[in-house]
Amino acid sequence: MKEQLEKLQIPFSLKDLGEIDVLEKLPVETREALYIALKQYGITILNDEKETLVDRIKNTIDEMLNDENARILKVSSYLSDKLNYTYSYLSSVFSENTYSSIENFVILRKVDIVKELLCDEELTLTEIAYRLNYSSVSHLSGQFKKTTGLTPSSFQRIMKRKKANSQQSVNF
Repeated sequence: MKEQLEKLQIPFSLKDLGEIDVLEKLPVETREALYIALKQYGITILNDEKETLVDRIKNTIDEMLNDENARILKVSSYLSDKLNYTYSYLSSVFSENTYSSIENFVILRKVDIVKELLCDEELTLTEIAYRLNYSSVSHLSGQFKKTTGLTPSSFQRIMKRKKANSQQSVNF
């Protein structure tokens, strides 16, 4: 990213976690050239401070869900502490920009993790519920079914069948 900015002679300063501040307003041609140059690396440009904050909220939630010690904390406290804003402000900015709540985003991310664990590891649903700090297996199952339309065990059976079929195809 730094290389591309220097190549285009764009003055910038480095911030935290891969964030960069462009120090002056860029002409349209330069913006487009930067957008194209960074897109090839999978990097997107966020123009709006609130967009940037929403991105930071999402990344912080992912960080929390991937940290076994942080999973036991309340999302609201974790986000407020990490991002130095009140939770009500974070929640307001998030819903204003995504048309969804932080709580819903957390549920979707947790369900994604449950899917991965059901496919990749030999954990029971009880172990997965405990690992992701669900109050019970039925709570996890309810959220999973509401989000995916399938029970966790139905999803697991389908994925095992898919995996078995793809392995059979490879053997021919």
